[in-house]
Amino acid sequence: MKTVNFTAMKDGSKEEYEFLRTQEHAFNTMTADRILRELASQAQDTIGGYKITRLQHALQTATRAEQEQADTDWVVAALLHDIGDGLAPQNHDKMAAEIIRPFVREEVSWVVEHHGAFQMVYYAHHYEGWNQYEREKYKDSPYYQSCVDFCERWDQSSFDPDYNMQPLEHFEPIVREVFDRKAYDESVLQTGVVRGLPAI
Repeated sequence: MKTVNFTAMKDGSKEEYEFLRTQEHAFNTMTADRILRELASQAQDTIGGYKITRLQHALQTATRAEQEQADTDWVVAALLHDIGDGLAPQNHDKMAAEIIRPFVREEVSWVVEHHGAFQMVYYAHHYEGWNQYEREKYKDSPYYQSCVDFCERWDQSSFDPDYNMQPLEHFEPIVREVFDRKAYDESVLQTGVVRGLPAI
């Protein structure tokens, strides 16, 4: 079978859906390839008004995390935290979080999901009607301090065209490692576990 015969999902047979499942599995195994391709495409995408491209920002953030000996989840999160910028500029943080959520611990995906609000502390006071302390609505979260630290130590400081960042190829092995994990594995998600960023 090369394709299914049905044109409406409700008409599919067991055999057709078993066939589709094998196709889906093959597609899922190539997630890391698509992630890396999307990141590479951001080398052409200059962040409006900034001195660097979107890819450079991702590489700088991930390099900083790695230099502080952060674990694999943090480094991959740092690399991918803004991957949604192109397609979802108003909720890029949520989009990035959904991409990594099945494959990293909950603390890390939560930080990626909320980093947009936490970053506002650096700039929102320059815009009329914006709340510089938007992050305070999350102060009761066990992951609050992790997000404060992620933004302060890695994200907000990674807009420097002269920073000595690692190339994308350097991070490819850990991107593949993370996206090769079994999705939603409880031993990976570690719901409620707070490790925080590495001590410096």
